[in-house]
Amino acid sequence: MSFAFTKSLASFCGWLEHTPVSQVIQATNWVVPAVQSIHILAIAVVASSALMIDLRLTDANQPMDDVLSRFLPFLWWALLVLLATGAIMIVGEPARSLLNPAFQLKMLLLAGALIVTRLVPLLQRRIAAVGDLASEYRSTAVVFAVTSMLLWTGIIFAGRWIAYYS
Repeated sequence: MSFAFTKSLASFCGWLEHTPVSQVIQATNWVVPAVQSIHILAIAVVASSALMIDLRLTDANQPMDDVLSRFLPFLWWALLVLLATGAIMIVGEPARSLLNPAFQLKMLLLAGALIVTRLVPLLQRRIAAVGDLASEYRSTAVVFAVTSMLLWTGIIFAGRWIAYYS
């Protein structure tokens, strides 16, 4: 990251930290632990939903449409909860997040995971046989599944490292 960008980001963090909303979050002892708890529960929903979809891509026991219709709504709604709780945590402690390389890595991995997760149903609509054991597209499905699992795992680890990397 360039020095100018880092300096601008630090200035933004300083401004955000002194806003009334940030001050309330910082002054209220229960907000950050409560929001973090909700954030962790939403991570569990996202990770388990993504895992179910990814495992289906590697094994053809159930129709892909059924698995996607069952788990994608949980995944997308939990991602909205993660966005809201993450925003609250950033507003409450902007420098701890925005300037942290672990947080920045987490956001990069999240962008990749969202792209892969969004491509799976699009691929399924275009090529209905994707993920079928006898399909010529089986290897494509496995690559998507493994990539997704690695990205979501990386997101979880990077999220944990935020607390320890300063």
